[in-house]
Amino acid sequence: MSSENALLNCSFISISIDTRAAFVVSHGLGQYIRHHFLDTTFKGLYQANAFDMALLIPYFVVLILLASYGVHRYILVYLYYKHRKKRTTDPPGHFSDLPRVTVQLPIFNERFVVERLLDAICRMNYPPDKLDIQVLDDSTDETQAVARDLVERYATRGCPISYHHRSNREGYKAGALAEGMQTSKGEFIAIFDADFVPSEDFLLRTIHHFTEPGIGMVQTRWTHINRHYSFLTEVEAILLDGHFVLEHSGRACSDLFFNFNGTAGVWRRSAIEQAGGWQHDTLTEDTDLSYRAQLKGWKFVYLQDVECPAELPVEMTAFKTQQARWAKGLIQTGKKILPQVLKSDQPFHVKFEAWYHMTANISYPLMIVLSVLLLPAMIIRFYQGWFQMLYIDLPLFMASTFSISSFYLVSQRELFPRRWPRAILYLPFLMALGIGLTITNTIAVLEALVGKQTAFARTPKYHVESKKDKIRASKYRRRLGWVPWVELLIGAYFALTVYYALDNENYITVPFLILFVVGYWYTGLMSLLQGRFSGLTLGTESHSKPFPVGV
Repeated sequence: MSSENALLNCSFISISIDTRAAFVVSHGLGQYIRHHFLDTTFKGLYQANAFDMALLIPYFVVLILLASYGVHRYILVYLYYKHRKKRTTDPPGHFSDLPRVTVQLPIFNERFVVERLLDAICRMNYPPDKLDIQVLDDSTDETQAVARDLVERYATRGCPISYHHRSNREGYKAGALAEGMQTSKGEFIAIFDADFVPSEDFLLRTIHHFTEPGIGMVQTRWTHINRHYSFLTEVEAILLDGHFVLEHSGRACSDLFFNFNGTAGVWRRSAIEQAGGWQHDTLTEDTDLSYRAQLKGWKFVYLQDVECPAELPVEMTAFKTQQARWAKGLIQTGKKILPQVLKSDQPFHVKFEAWYHMTANISYPLMIVLSVLLLPAMIIRFYQGWFQMLYIDLPLFMASTFSISSFYLVSQRELFPRRWPRAILYLPFLMALGIGLTITNTIAVLEALVGKQTAFARTPKYHVESKKDKIRASKYRRRLGWVPWVELLIGAYFALTVYYALDNENYITVPFLILFVVGYWYTGLMSLLQGRFSGLTLGTESHSKPFPVGV
């Protein structure tokens, strides 16, 4: 388009906007709507050009892809309600003679929670002669001495517990579990992370499900010790509830593949061995092993009614580290496992679900692209006409955003039938927090796509269970890097977008745009405040190692 034509086109657009505004003021919105459909006065004033298409095509591609993942969430809700009567509760039978179980406790620098863990494990109601407990300690700090002393104390009381320390962290958690299996005696392997507190009857409520020979793994539902500690932990709990209630139950009851969560579950030893054992070429060794085992024909059981409490991260940086590790690990596992799944003789619906499960974190880079394109696309779409935005852009936005709120609201309704409306207050912030994670998770996803290997970054836990508890040291806190500043900058960009929308009376888009502002500013500010200033009151030690994914 020539410069003269461009200027002429812009003048036509300006006249069109002024004319439309005057028409609405003088005749009312209803009359304007009728004229929009019945009158062609305003048609043809805007002419698309190559620059506009270069922006709008990727904009709509991203919106459609994000909307497809949103629709997938609706499918999971549908599957949950369709099959929830098939939910596993009682085992098919009972062992007349209880089998031998090995409990593995992989820990790394867990000074503040290791005692709580061992106390819960040693209280388990299971015959001591059928039980052996392995503390698999890769710690490099005083956790070694603390854990060793605790093991000796419980061993003298008759608890079948042993301490195993590695001088290197080869393979990280997967390496520790694999090495522990070499000396384990159990036919079944129960695994618990350091921040979990299983009930005394945990093994008795899970082991009998293995009376069916084809069962390879039993997973239980995580609950949250410190759910009400802070606003952040409330939102984290809702996020995990959605995963354990709708995703796990929907998949398990529909005979789809689902994954072991790395803890609070029991494996049949032969299922691990037949699937190729623990492998450490991904950061989600649990999902990797789960898919390999199910491809070998092993069936998994999910027990939604068996709860295993755990501690949620209380710091934003710790939460972001956890989410980035999961995001990167799932993409790594997808690259490794999806070709095998797609080539297998599994039904199409199993492959379809596996694809969406493994690739779900691609939505984070897509969100970054959307963030960049949103303001220029909004300007172009404004000139093209509000009604195109109303009937095309808005439904796509709703498919990708409202699916999230409805997904988590349903999970709260299932878990808390009487007090689930309380969760409505947290839903906007839940969506905003998901948006705020896009920077760290995008870095993690891109590293996985290009094949960059990084260390297993543990999620620090401090034995914080209620509001009266304080973080007793900052020794496990890591440097923040540049990411929080970028999050604040992007939040400012979206604040500008909100201003533009208000200035042009595009009020429909404002609530969506505010979610972006709140999400980026919340994650950025919380990272800075907790990371830089909380150490003055919560501890004095500092570390210089950066996060492996750039956090």
